[in-house]
Amino acid sequence: MNASRLLSGEALVFLTGPISTIFIPSLYTLVFLISVPLNILAVVTFTRQIRPKKPAVIYMLNLACADLLFAMLLPFKISYHFSGNNWIYGPNMCRVVTAAFYCNMHCSVLLITCISVDRLLAVVYPIDSLAWRSPCNAAIACVTMWMLAFAGSVPLVLSEQTVHFTDLGITTCHDVQYLDELEGRYKIYFTTICCCLFVLPLLITVVSYTRVIWALRIVPRGVVGRSRRKARAVVMALTVLVMFVLCFTPANCLLLVHYLQSRDVTRADNIPDGTYSAYLVFMCLGSLNCCLDPLVYYFGSSQCQRQLSSALRCQKIREIIPSSSGSSRSSSGTTLKSSLKNSSKTNSKVTKMDSFQASLSSQYKKLLV
Repeated sequence: MNASRLLSGEALVFLTGPISTIFIPSLYTLVFLISVPLNILAVVTFTRQIRPKKPAVIYMLNLACADLLFAMLLPFKISYHFSGNNWIYGPNMCRVVTAAFYCNMHCSVLLITCISVDRLLAVVYPIDSLAWRSPCNAAIACVTMWMLAFAGSVPLVLSEQTVHFTDLGITTCHDVQYLDELEGRYKIYFTTICCCLFVLPLLITVVSYTRVIWALRIVPRGVVGRSRRKARAVVMALTVLVMFVLCFTPANCLLLVHYLQSRDVTRADNIPDGTYSAYLVFMCLGSLNCCLDPLVYYFGSSQCQRQLSSALRCQKIREIIPSSSGSSRSSSGTTLKSSLKNSSKTNSKVTKMDSFQASLSSQYKKLLV
């Protein structure tokens, strides 16, 4: 039987329409061009320039790697959609790309959840969590998240993902499934994956950031720069929370609704394809998360900011030294000794003031490391 007869009119319009052949690949192209250099920069910075490796940095490094791997798979999706949803790389490659696509997406969700829990412990339980918030435990948590994401994508590697349509002259990759697979293992698989690898992490992330924002409301008023740092920390927490909800919630909810609706259908052409078509669009929009993660976590890390500020200070010093070297040679010995005495007194006062301010603002740094 010709596979194209199994398609509903709505699914046929989607496969041949401009949404799947122009809009989706165009957006994937934009995400690829922006996210790849940003995530490469983030990986290099977290790997080579930040010492020591604190738990938050380890989570951010793994998140940047997951986003980078996700973006590196986008050329296959771009070529597939621009070719009219025609997969030309073979059935085995379709399985690998589909499984890796979901694996990296779920790994990003799990790592964002780890970061939210780490910040909850650092801000709300700073003393009690010292034994838990170690680089070793953070590395173990990251390995566990990668293993969970990989295990969740294994069924996609073991099942057929391509369907050939003779009338249309195309071979789809994962976008079309036969009814027996939809009613059977795929409904159970995607429902389980959605609940375990999205709904549960979403609840944990929302609760964690809600507690963090609530804890920041009661920071003592004596802290220097309290308002500015508190506002920055709250805005960053809200940004991460909203970004996580908007990027992942619509696609996963539509996927769950799509497979739950298929339980009563008896014919393939009655499958509610509208929700799945919307899922593919929202999943494409959710890929924007790869562009936003490096910006939020890279600039939200105080260690990264210290690296940038130290690099800028070194640049300023290089510019000042040549211009001041000539005048320093003409200074007298008496003036030089006097300057040294005054500078030593000033430096001691500045050092005391800096240590005092650092001790007062330490709880903000627990959120921003």
